[in-house]
Amino acid sequence: MGRNSRNVHVVPVGSGKLAVKLPGNPVPVSAPGTQAQAINAATPLAISLGGDVVIHRRDGQIRDRDSYGKDPFPPRDRKH
Repeated sequence: MGRNSRNVHVVPVGSGKLAVKLPGNPVPVSAPGTQAQAINAATPLAISLGGDVVIHRRDGQIRDRDSYGKDPFPPRDRKH
């Protein structure tokens, strides 16, 4: 399993809703609706996979990323 396959993506779907998806799988793991709900649903999955939660903007670009894997050179988290 490659590093990117462990990432869990929070992506826009439909009319203002967000869903949780895994790379290579077109079917969402869950579709909770709001961004906060989607992030909360994605986090335990990313922790279990040892990957990242990758949060996308409405235009599809990456807005943020939270790492839950083992990174030998972790970046400083500037959000807190």
